[in-house]
Amino acid sequence: MMFYCIIGFLGLCIGSFLNVVIYRTPKMMEQEWRNECQFFLHPEQPIIDETKFTLSYPASSCRQCGNLIRWYHNIPILSWLALRGRCANCKTPIGIRYPLVEILTAICSIVVAHHFGVTWQTLFGLLFTWTLIALTFIDFDTQLLPDRFTFSLLGLGLAANSYALFSSPVSAIWGALIGFLCLWSVYIIFKLLTGKEGMGYGDFKLLAALGAWLGPLMLPLIVLLSSCLGAIIGLILLKVRKENQPFAFGPYIAIAGWIAFLWGEPIMKVYLGQ
Repeated sequence: MMFYCIIGFLGLCIGSFLNVVIYRTPKMMEQEWRNECQFFLHPEQPIIDETKFTLSYPASSCRQCGNLIRWYHNIPILSWLALRGRCANCKTPIGIRYPLVEILTAICSIVVAHHFGVTWQTLFGLLFTWTLIALTFIDFDTQLLPDRFTFSLLGLGLAANSYALFSSPVSAIWGALIGFLCLWSVYIIFKLLTGKEGMGYGDFKLLAALGAWLGPLMLPLIVLLSSCLGAIIGLILLKVRKENQPFAFGPYIAIAGWIAFLWGEPIMKVYLGQ
């Protein structure tokens, strides 16, 4: 029981950190892109001296009034409840998604710990889960799947499976390769037929990363589950979405990958009637 309490508390703290990652990573990427564009387009001009934007700097503050958020206003769940979901200074509402991400991270962490127990698999499984949560919400917000996370996830999967924690080393390599190529092939065929880009390269990289963790045999299940999830949620959101608004497919790949990571084999056995 103590093990699950520790994992749950750790999950809440990591969830609080993931909120920072989800919000700041796209802004950090945008700043990097602006600097690169200025360097290549106008190398003779000095790069505009902008405030360095990182995960730790500047300190967190209210987006409305700019008031610094104190450490005791950053306690997972409790601070949001104590402040009644509002800024301590200007009383601007704080989005409910912040505590929800913390709760989601804690619950998913406990599920992973319960599934694998006190093993190395739990450690890697937690890193896998936390990365997928960050990618899911970043893609929902911006339709971006940052390479710094997808490539890190891919490398971590290959590293874990070099000791055959979740799949054999050979299966991990082929899973990464096939995972990338299967969506890339769909992208190419769709582009040739329509002249339009149907999905981003981040989706290929994410599926490649999942293949590196789970091997090639789980890829059909991930694609099937993600397609079903995307279709169902897409229909639900159809009435509130604008026409021709980009559709983030990465979150459904991530959710399907997490389901396959924990329960892929039982699902496959049921599907195959074994």
